[in-house]
Amino acid sequence: MITGMRTSTLSRRGLLRIAAAPFLGRFHQLAAADKKKVKIRDVQIMVLQGPRTYPLIKIVAGDGLYGIGEAYGTPMEGVKEQLLSLKPWLIGKDPLEIDVLYTRMGQGAANLSGTRTDGSAHNFMRAVSGIEMALWDLAGKILGVSTTTLLGGKFRDKVRVYDHSGPRNPLDKASCKEWAQKINQHPSGFTAHKFGFPHTSGDAAHDASNRLLTTKALLDIRRGFENCREAVGWDHDIMVHCHWEYDLRTSIQIAEAVESCRPLWLEDPLPVDYSESWRRLCASSKVPILTGENLARREGFKDFIINQGCDIVNPDLRNCGGFLETKRVADLAHIYGLPMANHNTGSQVHTYAAIQFAAAVRDYVALETITGEGGWMDQILLLEGGYIKKGFVQVNDKPGLGIELNPDVIKSHLAKGENWWG
Repeated sequence: MITGMRTSTLSRRGLLRIAAAPFLGRFHQLAAADKKKVKIRDVQIMVLQGPRTYPLIKIVAGDGLYGIGEAYGTPMEGVKEQLLSLKPWLIGKDPLEIDVLYTRMGQGAANLSGTRTDGSAHNFMRAVSGIEMALWDLAGKILGVSTTTLLGGKFRDKVRVYDHSGPRNPLDKASCKEWAQKINQHPSGFTAHKFGFPHTSGDAAHDASNRLLTTKALLDIRRGFENCREAVGWDHDIMVHCHWEYDLRTSIQIAEAVESCRPLWLEDPLPVDYSESWRRLCASSKVPILTGENLARREGFKDFIINQGCDIVNPDLRNCGGFLETKRVADLAHIYGLPMANHNTGSQVHTYAAIQFAAAVRDYVALETITGEGGWMDQILLLEGGYIKKGFVQVNDKPGLGIELNPDVIKSHLAKGENWWG
């Protein structure tokens, strides 16, 4: 901490170096010492339609600098309206007051007429998170440093990403070999893959009415994942994907069934909210347990972390609250020895945002992505060279998120009734 020094004696380079330190409480004070007063002039929204719906957010400052964020998801009803309802309140605010803006938006911020916006923090979470991330992009451009730097610094130069690839039929060894050959030849070079197991009724799978797995279904799960491991070898990681549908006993049985293939994690077997069942599952399972994509804020993760109800925390930035709130979750998890991964099924915009965040987390595992498949979804941003190489995305050092949209691709994939922003 600097004492006994007038801010007017600090050089711009010195200010930026100090602003990059992980003392976020000093961020606004130090930045203000060497910049003209910046205000938010405009908030623009346009919705991109692809495999999911992707509202893109542009926060424009008075001098023309802007930041971009994304509040993706499906279903998407109401999110654009929520974003637009926050616009009047944001106009004229200091874009570097990120934590204050985030907190007040989440509480149901007062607009310029003095009334309050409708809805709770939960209802506004995706809108607020998208705005928060756009503000960090703008802040980095104002100060001339990357968002990673503003979040405390870069722990890694590249971030591992994983796909959703799995064999058509894990019980068929030929199908598994075909899958292994395909991923080994994939241009993105993914070495981590998340997939689940077939959900059909009858003796071969589970009882669809109560989600109990039969003995044969459990044996099939074991055999299927062992086939996958045999086909792909040990140079690749496998994640076992569930969707919050099982009870405690069945979750323990699934963990035992897949244990021999040494998954990187078992994801979301139990219902979303914390209960003692999560703690008991972690204590019983030799496979690491991961959860968190539907949890919001520190409050949503607190019991999981403190009670060791998961082995890896897995927030989604657009559900959790954006960069700073998710960084606080990571810091709390670190105290209890828990690493972090990130759920992410957003576009390239959200993926690049998550890359900037992941680089600033000390104990980080991997980032999910649905991109990297070579189609137009990999052309949303104007990039230099390849996107995903050998299963990693390079962390760029450009100001903010370091991204620029590709107008031609965006315009050709806008949702019905949407227009390119000015």
